[in-house]
Amino acid sequence: MAKEIEKEKKGILYLIPNSLGDASLQSIFPDHNKAVISGLSTFITENLKSARRFLKKVNRDIDIDALTFHILDEHTLVEETRQYLDDTLSGKDVGLLSEAGTPCIADPGSIIVRRAHLLGIRVIPLIGPNSLILALMASGFNGQQFVFHGYLPIPGRERCNKIREIERQVWQHNQTQVFIETPYRNIAMFEALLKTCREDTELCIACNITLEDEYISTRSIRDWKSEQPDLHKKPAVFLLYK
Repeated sequence: MAKEIEKEKKGILYLIPNSLGDASLQSIFPDHNKAVISGLSTFITENLKSARRFLKKVNRDIDIDALTFHILDEHTLVEETRQYLDDTLSGKDVGLLSEAGTPCIADPGSIIVRRAHLLGIRVIPLIGPNSLILALMASGFNGQQFVFHGYLPIPGRERCNKIREIERQVWQHNQTQVFIETPYRNIAMFEALLKTCREDTELCIACNITLEDEYISTRSIRDWKSEQPDLHKKPAVFLLYK
């Protein structure tokens, strides 16, 4: 019984999605998210400036200066994160806020979630946009079996070798292969795919998902060779299938 009471006193870790760009929050988030966010005073986030801007967009009446922020980025040491969930141990809820899309999916945060589970803290993921899932949904590809590779190698030869490797997975295992690229390297990625893949392999490109100029198109490599999509400096997801 004592353990049950102790568990009930702990706060909750909410996983809070962010928009994928300058999209209307009303079109991509349920009202429940606003209610949860407005009730939190501690946030774990990758970028302080964008986090403050997002929270003010969610609720313009929120007192930003009264909030506590913990930074979790590529420079954060694991030892530093051990205190990030201290508030939950005293009964306060904490929000893990993504920089874009949903936390922990091609986004930092899994170390915090794992620690929450180890501490017996309840983890609640909130609904919001995820470019990988939305792209897969709209691709027409196999949504039962798919693999996400993150970023492929940058050097030309290594990149082409990796493309060949994951393309084999498409044809041998009937798996959709999903990967992303830094926006300013999208054109180089597109050209590498055209150069490397079989002409009958299918490629879906999904960029600026949920934004007004959203672009999602699925074609064979053969057909893509006569089409040059505008991908420069636009967040994009690439998917290969057959």
